[in-house]
Amino acid sequence: MAKNKKQQVTDEPIALDVQLSKGEAFIEKNWKKIAIVLAAVIVIVAGFYAYRHYMNGKEKEAQKAIASAQTAFAQQQYEQALKGEGNSKGFLKIIDEFSGTETANLAKLYAGLAYAKTDKVDEAIKMLESFSTQDDEMVSPAAIAALGNLYVQKGDNEKGLKTLIKAAEKADNDAVSPVFLLQAGEIYESLGQNDKAVELYNKIKKQYFRSPLAQEIDMYIERATK
Repeated sequence: MAKNKKQQVTDEPIALDVQLSKGEAFIEKNWKKIAIVLAAVIVIVAGFYAYRHYMNGKEKEAQKAIASAQTAFAQQQYEQALKGEGNSKGFLKIIDEFSGTETANLAKLYAGLAYAKTDKVDEAIKMLESFSTQDDEMVSPAAIAALGNLYVQKGDNEKGLKTLIKAAEKADNDAVSPVFLLQAGEIYESLGQNDKAVELYNKIKKQYFRSPLAQEIDMYIERATK
């Protein structure tokens, strides 16, 4: 059974719908399915990490600076969000100028997603790899899952699958863990490794039986065992 962990309080949505390779329609279809779930449950605010710590002057300044970049991101103006405009700082500038702050770390996540949305996969991977995950069950696991999908897009299926499974284990909840496990299972199927897919499907059925996906997982198990 999934563990009950303290939920984080957040209020600004980010859809972690990382675009996968156009030539890999099977994987792309699965990620779109995940994006719908993530868009509904994954939220981030500038104070996501900082609210737990004493906000010194540098942190407060960083919090103010990131606001315009967040707005640009929400409006899908990804280049502006990354590089800024006029007196407004972009995520890249915030990472550089406010290094060491929780807000700069958050900017790395935003920047990674912005790069992914503009098909700059290598830059997205580098940025998401530098993002320091925290002890939360939504945002950090989703960031890890986004990184896993980027690995798959680059053709490193083994690393991508391990990362997706890691995201599911870190979340350990009925909301997103089954989604990540299902995607990993379907990728295994696409690679002809149906035994590993069935193992993940059974995990959803037994460990996350309260999730909506568990109600239809027998269909996937049956498909993979034919």
